[in-house]
Amino acid sequence: MNLPTSLHKPSLRSDGIDYLVIGHLTKDLTPSGYRLGGTVSYSALTAKALGMAPAILTAAEGDISLPELEAIPVHIKESSESTTFQLLYTPHGRDLFLCSQASMIEFADVPLEWRNTGIVHLGPVARELDLNLVRGFPNSLVCVTPQGFLRTWGQDGKVAPCDWPEFRYVLGFADIAILSREDVNHNDTVLDEMASAVKLMVVTDSSSGCSIYWNGDIRRFAPPVVTEIDATGAGDIFATCFLYRYKTTQDPWESARFATILAAQSVTRPGLAGIPTPYEINSTEVEII
Repeated sequence: MNLPTSLHKPSLRSDGIDYLVIGHLTKDLTPSGYRLGGTVSYSALTAKALGMAPAILTAAEGDISLPELEAIPVHIKESSESTTFQLLYTPHGRDLFLCSQASMIEFADVPLEWRNTGIVHLGPVARELDLNLVRGFPNSLVCVTPQGFLRTWGQDGKVAPCDWPEFRYVLGFADIAILSREDVNHNDTVLDEMASAVKLMVVTDSSSGCSIYWNGDIRRFAPPVVTEIDATGAGDIFATCFLYRYKTTQDPWESARFATILAAQSVTRPGLAGIPTPYEINSTEVEII
């Protein structure tokens, strides 16, 4: 695919990277064949579209081909197999099956030159991140999108929500958590408990928009009405847009507005084609006073 043109000149660190996303890229088997997936893919491409300089730390087969990510530095921890999901679409929604899984990622796998990156995004998809990773970036804005910590699967590989008993430990070291209500099986009690463990939490809820938990306040942001084609990756796009805007403004309300609009537009196109376009980004910009 052709990458969107960068619109802004980011303030880069000496290593040239300002957005590091860590997690498994995935091979997603859809009714139309395989396509690249995973939080790292959607978030890195979104960061690139926003004008940031992203990098990916992942684990996968050593000979995996990644033409979609050719403009992005990717450090691969070699694994005997890549994480692969099968996506089945039913009248009741999408069913997800884990077919294979790559190796665990630990802090020792992070290249030295990437350990002081401005934004670090921990984006697991299948419990593949060592919990202590969150402690390794004291000089960074650290965000956790814990979807992969909130998943379990049986012998048939079917993915379902599960408890995350370590959430207080992980979120206690994070600056921001971004997740969906679906990740916790729409359990508001769990969401309230998680919100109490982290400085800033964002909860997305499909076409209902998002809620921001910050300083004891909760604000909700509704998305524009669009025709949904494919919601895959929309949460990852939202998270990256939110982090980009928050790093710039330190304003969670403005960040939510910005991310909600771009994530809504992303579902009108399938797969990685949902990455924000230059026109969408420019039209979403407002003057910040």
